[in-house]
Amino acid sequence: MFSKAVLDHFQNPRNAGELPGATSVVEVTNPVCGDILRLAVRVAGGRIIEARFQTRGCVTSIACSSLLTELLIGRSLVEAAAITPQLIDERLGGLEPATHHAAELARDAVEALLARVHR
Repeated sequence: MFSKAVLDHFQNPRNAGELPGATSVVEVTNPVCGDILRLAVRVAGGRIIEARFQTRGCVTSIACSSLLTELLIGRSLVEAAAITPQLIDERLGGLEPATHHAAELARDAVEALLARVHR
């Protein structure tokens, strides 16, 4: 059911945990399934230099959160805005329709992050 990429990110999550001294921390939830994603980043010189996540949710939500941190690190805030659920889906080898909500949750975190950083 899950792609190799989804299973890899779930079994070996990248950048999981807290980020002391984060520039910004956001938390988003999916009220339908109850998944929660807490995303913390450190921004310097207009670029995201570090990102960490904590997710309570399904296999796909954890995998999407892990991939999201990889996609964010090294990107400018403008480049981060281009991260879409479709990009996450593609990079994870295609998500089952019933689990696509996880890619949407990751995108929601990017939107919340950008709104907070641009205040």
